[in-house]
Amino acid sequence: MSRNNERNIKKHNDKLHKAQDKVKQAEITRKEKLKQIVKMFNEANASDKK
Repeated sequence: MSRNNERNIKKHNDKLHKAQDKVKQAEITRKEKLKQIVKMFNEANASDKK
């Protein structure tokens, strides 16, 4: 019997896609946090220059 049966392939792909989604979500979260930090920094600089 082959190890590359449908169930094992599906299980592997699900695991792979879950890991890829996790990486993608972490990247999105990181970008959002960076945007917030930049926004706060810009607001602080704008108030300092007045």
